[in-house]
Amino acid sequence: MMLFALSASPKLAQQVSTGLNVPLSKVEITQFADGELMVRSLDSVRDANVYVIQSTSTPATQHLMELLVFVDSLKRGSAHEINVVIPYYGYARQDRIARPREPITAKLVADLLTAAGVNRVVTIDIHTNQIQGFFSIPVDTLSALPLMAQALRVQFDKEKISLNDVTVISPDHGSILRGRDLATLLPGSQLALIDKRRPEPNVAEVISLIGDVKNKTIVIVDDIIDTAGTMLGAIDMLKKHHAKSIWICATHAVFSLDAVKQLTQLGLKHILVSDTIDHPTYAGIEKISIAPMLIKVIHHLEEGLPLTPIYEDYNVY
Repeated sequence: MMLFALSASPKLAQQVSTGLNVPLSKVEITQFADGELMVRSLDSVRDANVYVIQSTSTPATQHLMELLVFVDSLKRGSAHEINVVIPYYGYARQDRIARPREPITAKLVADLLTAAGVNRVVTIDIHTNQIQGFFSIPVDTLSALPLMAQALRVQFDKEKISLNDVTVISPDHGSILRGRDLATLLPGSQLALIDKRRPEPNVAEVISLIGDVKNKTIVIVDDIIDTAGTMLGAIDMLKKHHAKSIWICATHAVFSLDAVKQLTQLGLKHILVSDTIDHPTYAGIEKISIAPMLIKVIHHLEEGLPLTPIYEDYNVY
């Protein structure tokens, strides 16, 4: 077994390395003057089961290309099996044709990974689970929601907040299943929905609120915070409907433009994100590590153990 970290996820990979007691093997990443990448292992990978940890986060195209080039080098180096752990699967929001002549780039990325020589993909809270079907190789999609729910329950207990007074909000129709799953993990909580329209990428228009939020503790749940436009629109509407307090949890903290500044200046009770994307520590934003989940997955894969117990711990059916 060999474990590699590429440039997008060094901190997370180090945590996984420590938990597995497997050192990170050395990688050489060279960028030529014209921007071309060359990535290779400095150690032999012949007949090894290889695990590569790399989110395809900002800059998404460079990190994706870095992963593809490295996988090709592993295949040509006669690795026995190539497993890629992509905590944040970039391009996942391009999963359908919403307007004429749009690409389905999530499928293109799946084809590229498969063609490069990947044998298995492990990812966290992929934008839509249907993306699994874009692959012809095994794809394990786990969820950070159980970790989020655990952290929320701890805080609710500290602040003596009854789950019967909690309403989980899906900020758009695309996240309604995610909202339902979190509400299931917070027994007694209610579920509400915000009707949001997106006339163009990174532009969100909040239309209406479906459900009762008055004097409720609100938890807005989504898979991605990018520019924070969706969150800001949801928060504004919830305040207009007299929500008691507002909490946020999202797996992937993309945090484009001034998203962090806009969120932290609102004075919200809690903002929970995971470390699928490497960021510095921000005041007012709590980071939950997915490393324990990945450690278990890799251990089970390497030992030939079923993943069912991990799915039972880190998924919602």
